Amino acid sequence: MKIVVQGLWHLGTVTAACCARHFQVVGLDFDAANVAKLNSGMAPLFEPGLDNLLAAGIAAKKLSFTTDPKIACAKANVLWVAYDTPVNDNDESDVNFVLGNLRRALPSLPNDALVLISAQLPVGTCAKLERELPQFHFACSPENLRLGKAIDAFEKAERAVVGIRTDAKKTLLEELFKPFAAQVIFMRTESAEMVKHALNSFLALSITFINEVARLCEHTGADAKEVSIGLKSEPRIGPKAYLGPGGPFAGGTLARDVVTLSKLAEANGEKISVIPAIKQSNDLHRGWAFRRLLSRLGALRGKKIAVLGLTYTTNTDTLRRSAAVELCQQLLQAGAQVSAFDPAVKSLPAELKSVSLANEISAALAGADAAAVCTEWPQFRQADWPNIVPQMRGKTFVDANRFLEKELKSIAGVEHLSVGRA
Repeated sequence: MKIVVQGLWHLGTVTAACCARHFQVVGLDFDAANVAKLNSGMAPLFEPGLDNLLAAGIAAKKLSFTTDPKIACAKANVLWVAYDTPVNDNDESDVNFVLGNLRRALPSLPNDALVLISAQLPVGTCAKLERELPQFHFACSPENLRLGKAIDAFEKAERAVVGIRTDAKKTLLEELFKPFAAQVIFMRTESAEMVKHALNSFLALSITFINEVARLCEHTGADAKEVSIGLKSEPRIGPKAYLGPGGPFAGGTLARDVVTLSKLAEANGEKISVIPAIKQSNDLHRGWAFRRLLSRLGALRGKKIAVLGLTYTTNTDTLRRSAAVELCQQLLQAGAQVSAFDPAVKSLPAELKSVSLANEISAALAGADAAAVCTEWPQFRQADWPNIVPQMRGKTFVDANRFLEKELKSIAGVEHLSVGRA
């Protein structure tokens, strides 16, 4: 089987590298600089183990990358569309970017080939493409990657959801997913497209629900972490539920699907209340850390705040859509002096030029009036806190998810503030 993976950022690069363990794979992208980097075995962003996996596939001559669709698509069985769909500041997907690039590749694809879409696109996309391009088969399989754990998420999936109109390519799809998923769940294309919107929106709903409960706990003496344990012990909810009180959901993935469903309802004249409220609630919760700092320090002008962790999540160097970056901007606007440390960040973008980037935790915290724990890097738990904290001017830690609770609780004078606890 020859697979072409189109769109080579996070989703596409992981997909291509993992598939090359089992199939012949060509990666296609129209960014020449990115393709050159990939052909040298370097991923476009940091993901643990990805560079090694790319290098192994290239060395085995099972993986290559090109900007030429004629080279990529020659004799291909599957064109796997794996763009990380761009999202604007309003969490709206740039569908035209993905479909425009796809249309550049399709003239080079053999008739009767399978086009498998994992890029996040609105429900109805496959039906639209089927009408436009009847010479191809279209299927949808929602992606399920996680930054920092993407290879395991791809190669050890509990199931693959696949939407396809006919049975003609089911055997091919079963062969494709067999190395990676314990089962393949087939359904109509619209249902598979809707699964991704609904799944992300449900996870987002769970997060916003427990954070609203947690903010009420802060006023009543209840502990939201204990409430969460009680909820997860209920069989109808379960231990894996997204009910951990803490920070807001960040990045564009969850919000994108909440917005997609809200706009779908609007376009069809369907009045819905719960789904649009998810984003409204989360947007409000995004200011929790800033409000907590204000509640303890008062006016922030001239105060030094240390921000620990800047990336969107651990095991990545991505800053886009990071809640920590947003907090830094809020602090700067309030006149605070901001220092920061992140083990994966060596330089700052222009919008953070006023932030002092330290090369170690102690340097970021020296003389600080308070600290905010944002990205939960394991290195933070290994720091010498009994010797670092005395170097601070104040000892307030805003730690939404209680990440450093154990490390700080025995240090005299520390005030440890977390979501859901007074």
